[in-house]
Amino acid sequence: MSAPLTVTVVVCAYTQRRWHDLQDSVESARLQSGTTEVVVVIDHEPELLRMAQDRWPTLTVLENTEARGLSGARNTGVRAATGEVVAFLDDDAIADADWLTWLMDAFDDVHVVGVGGHAQPVWPDERGPRLYPDELLWIVGCSYTGLPTETADVRNVIGCSMAFRRAAILTAGGFSSAVGRVGNVPLGGEETELCIRIRQADPAARVVYEPMSLVHHRVSADRGTWRYLRRRSFYEGVSKAVLSRSLGRTDSLSSESAYLTRVLPKAFFRELGEFRDGGIRRAAAIALTVSATIAGYAVGVVSGATAADSPSLSKQIRRHAVVAR
Repeated sequence: MSAPLTVTVVVCAYTQRRWHDLQDSVESARLQSGTTEVVVVIDHEPELLRMAQDRWPTLTVLENTEARGLSGARNTGVRAATGEVVAFLDDDAIADADWLTWLMDAFDDVHVVGVGGHAQPVWPDERGPRLYPDELLWIVGCSYTGLPTETADVRNVIGCSMAFRRAAILTAGGFSSAVGRVGNVPLGGEETELCIRIRQADPAARVVYEPMSLVHHRVSADRGTWRYLRRRSFYEGVSKAVLSRSLGRTDSLSSESAYLTRVLPKAFFRELGEFRDGGIRRAAAIALTVSATIAGYAVGVVSGATAADSPSLSKQIRRHAVVAR
């Protein structure tokens, strides 16, 4: 029997506002039975870096050595990692006790290069969401209706709970800084872009979704608003346009096609039938999500940007992005 793979868990953070969440996240990573080491990366926030270094003197706590943003912070963590597998946990997500065990089981197959887990939202209001049907939970960084209900191959994983073979990340050149979140600007797609590039380079590579691997992802109050829903959807469309131009429409939009034509129409009409229980509001949220995403995609196409472009991408987008405000 071969020795178990070594695992580094990377937690990236950028703001002191999540300090208490960050502590919970890091401690949940430290308690995982399979964890070899935990690396905390602070994204260009000197005071938060000092706080984290004081709080965890025995852990590797680093400053992001690349450009500001989640992609650069993750790349910094990957370079510092010593594990054969690098798992990523968001700074506002708390892992279940067996989170890592379930993720690692899939790596028994040598063709599996990436595994994603299930993210359960933790709402600021105990009554739960009043705006989001389950089909739109991706907007708040959580697993949504439309994903597989059991272990299955997928195109990409969700960023708040995922693991990759470190060699695969390095061979692919890491996460692209041209996509992904920078501060509170909700561009996304960096994990999708990485998964697609890995599989395009090696068609035998597998990316797997494991719903038994669970994290509890805290949703801040500002993400339960119409404004956030509109902005996040718009920038998701921008991100998909960037990926389509760089990596091809077939791979970049394969999952979205089924989601838009099957999952969302079914959800829309279901919610219309539940108008007495807030269904009209949720149906309107679905309609706004679709329209804002299409608008963002159009802006991304007009900008002509690709994932290989420089940070000027964000400037191009802002010139066109009146609809996202």
